[in-house]
Amino acid sequence: MNHVFHTTSLREYDIRGVVGETLTEADARAIGRSFGTIIKRSGGHRVAVGLDGRTSSPGFAAAVCEGLNAAGVDALRIGMGPTPMLYYAVHALACDGGIMVTGSHNPPAWNGFKMMLAARPFFGADIRALGAMAAAGDWESGSGSTADHEIMELYVERLVRGFDGRAFTIAWDCGNGVAGPVVERLVKLLPGKHHLLFTEVDGTFPNHHPDPTDEKNLADLKRVVLENNCDFGLAFDGDADRLGAVDGKGRVVWGDQLLGILAEPVLKALPGATIIADVKASQALFDRITALGGRPMMWKTGHSLIKARMLEVDSPLAGEMSGHIFFKHEWYGFDDGIYAGVRLIRAVSQLGGSLTALKDAMPDMVNTPELRFQSSEDRKFAVVAEVLERLKAAGANVDETDGVRVTSTDGWWLLRASNTQDVLVARVEAKDAEALVRLQADLDAELASSGVVPVLVGH
Repeated sequence: MNHVFHTTSLREYDIRGVVGETLTEADARAIGRSFGTIIKRSGGHRVAVGLDGRTSSPGFAAAVCEGLNAAGVDALRIGMGPTPMLYYAVHALACDGGIMVTGSHNPPAWNGFKMMLAARPFFGADIRALGAMAAAGDWESGSGSTADHEIMELYVERLVRGFDGRAFTIAWDCGNGVAGPVVERLVKLLPGKHHLLFTEVDGTFPNHHPDPTDEKNLADLKRVVLENNCDFGLAFDGDADRLGAVDGKGRVVWGDQLLGILAEPVLKALPGATIIADVKASQALFDRITALGGRPMMWKTGHSLIKARMLEVDSPLAGEMSGHIFFKHEWYGFDDGIYAGVRLIRAVSQLGGSLTALKDAMPDMVNTPELRFQSSEDRKFAVVAEVLERLKAAGANVDETDGVRVTSTDGWWLLRASNTQDVLVARVEAKDAEALVRLQADLDAELASSGVVPVLVGH
């Protein structure tokens, strides 16, 4: 007996696909059986299983547990909640690994799986090995058990441990994702006044798509912040491992700007520490970390890739433009949008009490948000390789950490292939508006040379 996955479903740092087309419950069962085999052969026997609020998630989670049990591994079902709650459960329940059923910020028709081992992230070669194991039917056999384990209350209590923040008026947009039930419990333990939006979990996302990196999804949050004279607002993606924020004026505080704020208290506690940001981050962030006495490090985009790098260089804090924020300082080294929100409250408290003032003090950088261009799964990586080859031949100043980041005297632009969607991701930053237009034209020309129509697509 063996199982072959759809060619597009095994990604660099998770497994993702369209329900019923490129991802099925048979896939979920094979994932559980293969992951369980890996756990069992490493001497483990317990895996935590969580799920998000998508309509397909309960069926996928049940199939995962069946697969784990068939490999002789016990499944601990922690129920519906954020991906970071699953990560926390692996630590708190002393599990040997964890599987989260989640489509994250992808459209409702999608779903997927994020996995972790007790000591390190599970990605890249691990996922490829899982696929090969399933294709060969190289599985352990056994009869593990499945049991339910309530973890949410413990998780919420852990989120506020050591809280030393002020009382603020805060709006929280849960976007009908799985942040809702956690945030409802959390705000009861926090000082201040809290306005909650869309806390009911609904996998069809009836109010707006749960992706805080797309500014149009923050319209409701901005409105509530302004109507209620809030100090700031916080928003989460579908599985709550990413944070979005707006200040008291309703202005977006982007992922790299959040990291610059969050880094300051960490660097006070740990002078000279390495702070990691992904290749999409502004040069202003790297300069800010240096000014605070830290050591900035640019790294590849991707939650598993960042977590692995944090372990390698002993970094206490890392972040991505997408809003993944990873704390090892006073936390576990994984990305958690809700915990990052709690730490933002604490950081703003320490740094004068106004996120609006902190935003005002940031350097005026002329840049684009994350840009996305349609490109097929089989073509997107080839486009980046072609662009890189042409730029190298032309003698450009290129960083290949993750895709292509081209630096010139008046700014930089980035092009990389998304690991989660059939798009190319780009960003442009310049010293002034004229330079931005010039650099974006360079990017568009490179896309056109590889047959990509430079028309933006939604998130």
